Amino acid sequence: MDITVIAESTPGPIAINCATYVGYKQKGFAGSLAATLGIILPSFVIIYLISLFLENFLQITWIAHAFAGIRIAVGIIILDAGLKMVRKMKNRKFALSVILCSGVAMLVISLLSLRISSVVLMVIAALVSIIRDLRTGQEVSK
Repeated sequence: MDITVIAESTPGPIAINCATYVGYKQKGFAGSLAATLGIILPSFVIIYLISLFLENFLQITWIAHAFAGIRIAVGIIILDAGLKMVRKMKNRKFALSVILCSGVAMLVISLLSLRISSVVLMVIAALVSIIRDLRTGQEVSK
């Protein structure tokens, strides 16, 4: 029970946190390192190997269609999570304006085939929010 409580209270996947904790309890730092790598490496290696052959897999029609469907589903899940967050926010007008501006920026970037990472847009949105909070004297969101 202690393992689960600690694993759920620390950031990251529960399985990794549990493995790290158990490894630490068994053999200290070396045990936690070995247990963490034992949990992470198999998935990493599998994903790495898949990435080496992804272009070949995407040439198979049904796999390409499956990835297109997955991409749509992921987009819907992200949109749903974003809408739930906006509903819980105190200042919806500002949040909606940031979302609208980000959406327009992503559309323009996509239409013009620009190579700008979505991470850049997220950093810009975060900076805009921080500057706004500092200028209005509000506490910066945690």
